[in-house]
Amino acid sequence: MKLDIALLAGDGIGPEVIDQAVKVCDVIAKKYNHEINWKPALTGAAAIDAVGDPYPEETHEICANSDAVLFGAIGHPRFDNDPSAKVRPEQGLLKMRQKLGLFANVRPTFTFPSLIDKSPLKRERIEGTDLIILRELTGGVYFGERGRKDDGNTAYDTMTYERFEIERLAHKGFKMAMKRSKKLCCVDKANVLESSRLWRETVQAMEKEYPEVEVSYEFVDAVAMRLVQWPSAYDVMITANLFGDILTDEASVISGSMGLMPSSSVGSKVSLYEPIHGSYPQAAGKDIANPLATVLSAAMLFEDMDLAEEAQAIRDVVNKSLAEGIVTEDLAEGAKAYKTSEVGDWLAANILVNRSTK
Repeated sequence: MKLDIALLAGDGIGPEVIDQAVKVCDVIAKKYNHEINWKPALTGAAAIDAVGDPYPEETHEICANSDAVLFGAIGHPRFDNDPSAKVRPEQGLLKMRQKLGLFANVRPTFTFPSLIDKSPLKRERIEGTDLIILRELTGGVYFGERGRKDDGNTAYDTMTYERFEIERLAHKGFKMAMKRSKKLCCVDKANVLESSRLWRETVQAMEKEYPEVEVSYEFVDAVAMRLVQWPSAYDVMITANLFGDILTDEASVISGSMGLMPSSSVGSKVSLYEPIHGSYPQAAGKDIANPLATVLSAAMLFEDMDLAEEAQAIRDVVNKSLAEGIVTEDLAEGAKAYKTSEVGDWLAANILVNRSTK
């Protein structure tokens, strides 16, 4: 198979972790007789510095005409610390999601046997956790009407949803549940918010299309509590943009490190794959960042391309690296800590062990 993949390294540690994912993908392509055409493009603070736009039109054209997008991270402290900045790296991310139609963020949360005691939660609470949160990504409060009034003393942000936005995310959730344990949880705040009542009403109307799926409805505050009490109770969850943003970050610590969890953002034509962590500017250029979330995001990319064997090969070598302690300083805990590039080299070398062709 020939794949055109847009490569958006972004800011901070983005370029470093992306480099390791590229190493792994190139070895997978070699092992299974694929051809990957990497198409680098600018985004985030790097793009602002270069052309004044966090998501330039040239980058959009590259992404729109690729089979998939592999993305690092965006963000820089000089923008975070300047409330008056008119252009910000994060605006590029929102613009990219909107222009590419990336309406569903898919965030898996699972545990690694060799790391289960590194989680801040007790082993007995998290064993068996394997859930997916589908977050609506192009609607809600992040894209609603906003502004200031009363001489700037009152600010407002509007959470707006249309029924079709809920339906297209819910269909993905139902279909995903059908392939798993046939359990779906709709997370909302329907006891307070009118937009959440539309969510619940819409999903309830869709239940008859998927009679085998057991659907539950829970308020977001209750879910936030239960995710740390008993995360294995959940399988597939669907929720609005704001709620999903918060819940997925909460769920990410279950595994023991934000540097371990992959994600994808799914569109109708092209999808984007990225680690869930941020740009971590304090570590930029130090070769210490954990690249495994980015590598596992590449595994999701292969999985979605119907290359399941390739995806599993990546997951297997990541599990092997964790079991053998080939990890960066965030997971080393007194043992030897490997550099970002050393972990990438080890993963690539071990994929080629017992090399076979397909």
